[in-house]
Amino acid sequence: MIEARVAPSVGELDASEWDALAGDNPFVRHAFLAALEQSGSVGPGTGWSPAPITICDAAGHLIAALPAYLKDHSQGEYVFDHAWADAWHRAGGDYYPKLQIAAPFTPATGPRLLLADPALAQPLLRAAEQLCEQNGLSSAHATFIEPAQVPLFEAAGWLLRNDIQFHWLNRGYTSFDDFLAALSSRKRKDLRKERAAAQDGVQIRHLTGSEIRDEHWDAFWHFYQDTGARKWGQPYLTRAAFDLFGERLGDQVLLILAFAGTRPIAGALNFIGPDALYGRYWGALVDKPFLHFELCYYQAIDAAIARGLARVEAGAQGGHKLARGYQPVQTWSAHFIPHPGFREAVDGFLKRERAGVASDQLFLAERTPFKKDD
Repeated sequence: MIEARVAPSVGELDASEWDALAGDNPFVRHAFLAALEQSGSVGPGTGWSPAPITICDAAGHLIAALPAYLKDHSQGEYVFDHAWADAWHRAGGDYYPKLQIAAPFTPATGPRLLLADPALAQPLLRAAEQLCEQNGLSSAHATFIEPAQVPLFEAAGWLLRNDIQFHWLNRGYTSFDDFLAALSSRKRKDLRKERAAAQDGVQIRHLTGSEIRDEHWDAFWHFYQDTGARKWGQPYLTRAAFDLFGERLGDQVLLILAFAGTRPIAGALNFIGPDALYGRYWGALVDKPFLHFELCYYQAIDAAIARGLARVEAGAQGGHKLARGYQPVQTWSAHFIPHPGFREAVDGFLKRERAGVASDQLFLAERTPFKKDD
């Protein structure tokens, strides 16, 4: 008999046992999730209430877990279900709270089922379903699931949803010029012009680990606040979160800053995984042409090539990434809806949406900047 429990927070669970299940993806490791809790970025007043679902063996050791949250809204997820919430409310139901299985504020692919044994996937998902059923929750949602785990959700009968992100894929490039050589002549010239314009009059530095000092985080906090206020109304992360990232994730954090003289004027924050660089946040105090592309996309490519990483995941949305060598790839989410009528309606919506996404991906794939014979 398997017993699953809901823990009060990830921070209260044993870090070594959690990380043994989580692997090397930075966004589901104990340090990242606990930093969000301890910094107040999730928890009381945020609409993200930690509710990790765990399974332990007879000795009390963690053998399976879901990074899960009770959500009072649909912000910070990047897989949009506002129309579902509206429909449920118009039908007289309460869509919130719902159960969200995710790395908060992070549209990056990764494991959502943390397992010592694949056989525990179905009991773990059944525990999430029972949590919804027993507490009258409208739904459960697992977002940005790594492709290898999608069949586990499908086998459990969860509804699958896919979308498109733009990732840069490393085809064994040894330098940025090597990457440029794979592009059409016109696109190659465009990118060189953009880089020259962005770098004119600024110095760009890559900082990791102990190289990132308090003044660097202070500067980046101003950049982040500006972007967050414009895009989301208010930033998701607190200032303390960045200190904890630097302190606990160390060399997994890459901060790229642009300086005018000694003054930092813009920055991009990345996290380094075992095979990918994940671009997360960006901001600037000046409006300099192409500086966004330089810090978020081109410098990320430089960093990935230098580290031998297979790809750059540059975050959600952004069709402008296509012209800069980032290619359309599928992302996946899975959804459990207890109510039969609501489930049927969402299932029909997803089937129609899936056809449109497939068509969009084909359209975009034909418009990459690469040479036609590449």
